Amino acid sequence: MAETEWDLVTLWAREYLLDTTDPYSRLVEHGFSSEFVSTFRLTAVSTENARALVEASRKSIERQLTLVENLTTIDRLAVLPDIAKAIEFQNRLREDCRAHASQDNFRTCVLKNGTEVFIDRADLRETLRRFVDDPEKSVLLVDGDEGSGRSYTYKFIRHVGQHYGFRPARVTLSRTSTAEKVVRRLADFVTDPGAGDGGGAAPLNPTELNDLLPSIDEAAHWVVGRATAVEDRFWLVLDECDRLDPSSEVWDFIGQLALAIYEHAAVRGDQAPRLVLLGYGPSMRQLPYDVRGSVCRDTARIAEPDDLRDFFNQYFHESPPASLESGRPGEATIAAFVDAAVREVLRAVAAADGVGSAGEGVGEGVGEGYMRRVCTAAEGAVRVYRTL
Repeated sequence: MAETEWDLVTLWAREYLLDTTDPYSRLVEHGFSSEFVSTFRLTAVSTENARALVEASRKSIERQLTLVENLTTIDRLAVLPDIAKAIEFQNRLREDCRAHASQDNFRTCVLKNGTEVFIDRADLRETLRRFVDDPEKSVLLVDGDEGSGRSYTYKFIRHVGQHYGFRPARVTLSRTSTAEKVVRRLADFVTDPGAGDGGGAAPLNPTELNDLLPSIDEAAHWVVGRATAVEDRFWLVLDECDRLDPSSEVWDFIGQLALAIYEHAAVRGDQAPRLVLLGYGPSMRQLPYDVRGSVCRDTARIAEPDDLRDFFNQYFHESPPASLESGRPGEATIAAFVDAAVREVLRAVAAADGVGSAGEGVGEGVGEGYMRRVCTAAEGAVRVYRTL
């Protein structure tokens, strides 16, 4: 729906749903769950409440539909000409919801408006599916060889977050990272600028950490408390964990952060954040014993030619060229497209890596960010295909 249409929905919510001195009870009375209503602030001003309701509802297609369906049941709106427009919105959202439910967003191979690819990683896709669906899981660890696409996992997590109502907040680590720096960066993401000092957890001065475990524990609980208190759902992503100095106090912070998330989840459920650690191998500092049962693991690997072939075969079947709108291409045509795309991607990656011929395997000549270069070459092939 367009912004002007959402403006109209906001007007209806203000005039016919939230014109009351007890907005909380009115929303619950009209079928909104108390858990959902508690995720945004209600005031004595109906305009502010309507904006907050619409903003919270727009975070998922299901909530959008629930809002509009509830508006169409209000008698004061039902007798006005605007009810025809409200029913139109309802029907469109129902169709959008049906289409959304029929898609498997964990199997998507081309992301972000068709301009970004994510190749293979079948194990990660299923691990993420289980992680999203299981409320008992709070930590995701992603390991793998250098250049295998561990950090590129973040791209797919962002894609999943758009469909399942969470926001990933990423901090990239290095040998010079400190607990103070990581806390400050996470605070930038999870602090609600409109909350003031009274919103969520009390303010924390990260300069007081001084590498002491009790202070690091306090900082971890502060970050998780902030992330839990705001209306958005967060996944806290710490990238390139393998770059940390072995003696860094950030390892202590990671352990305490995982434990704080585990403890907050017991009280606040799905509103508590989750933790994703990219480049976190089994030989690194072990997480606290209490959280080990809530961990999911994945191992990234280099994409081979057969993985590229599977990727293009899926994409070309799902998205026939615009020039063939009158009919779908035959299997022979798709096979030819796949062969050409794989050949050109192998050639481009080999040239970028200084590898000899295009016939050498994709896994050879691995360097920094190798899978990123594979994906960049595949994106070029997709752009050419989209012009056909």
